[in-house]
Amino acid sequence: MTSYHPLRYIVQYPSAGLLLIQLLGLVLYPFMEDLPERRAVFGAFGAIVLVAALRMVRRGPTLHGLAFTLAAVIVALSIIGVFVEEPRLDLWLFTLEAGFYFYATASLISYMTEDQRATTDELFAVGATFTLLAWAFAYTFMACQLLYPGSFTGAIDPQAPRSWMELLFLSITVLSGVGIGDILPMLPLARGLVLLEAIAGVMYIALVVSRLIGLTIVRR
Repeated sequence: MTSYHPLRYIVQYPSAGLLLIQLLGLVLYPFMEDLPERRAVFGAFGAIVLVAALRMVRRGPTLHGLAFTLAAVIVALSIIGVFVEEPRLDLWLFTLEAGFYFYATASLISYMTEDQRATTDELFAVGATFTLLAWAFAYTFMACQLLYPGSFTGAIDPQAPRSWMELLFLSITVLSGVGIGDILPMLPLARGLVLLEAIAGVMYIALVVSRLIGLTIVRR
């Protein structure tokens, strides 16, 4: 009987490792927000997620190099942001992070649909892609909030800017179609972005998930 060490399992199935890191972030983010060094901690954890996502970037060599360059710029800006609090720097950082996660999402979808078989790693990629897309929209919401203060409101302290965890919560509830939550878009651009994410969530479940489930049934 063959036994798998957890690290060996993650190496064999990189999508499982990426999904595990993203889910771990959901548990750790609330504690990170209360730390005095939260910018440094968020930046360090974000770098880990970027490295895990880069392992899954499988498109052409030019785009592959572009993804590495984009990730390097994000890490550099995150390090600068630890020492310098500047809204324009944060705007660039959120925008670049959103772009990277959208690219990684497209890369994983391409990976899952490039052939007519559903491997174990591709099944893990279903969950990993969902989290990447949720992260991408959450960073988009953060950038929108910086550009247009008051874009989002909430039941607690309605006039205050929404935190990263609040906007990630909004992103996941919208993308999953659950729709529950006390964070609401208020301005037209914010509502437009939320509508786009709702449509993306429906399309993802209808096209990608149903296809992989169908291939798995056919294989069995």
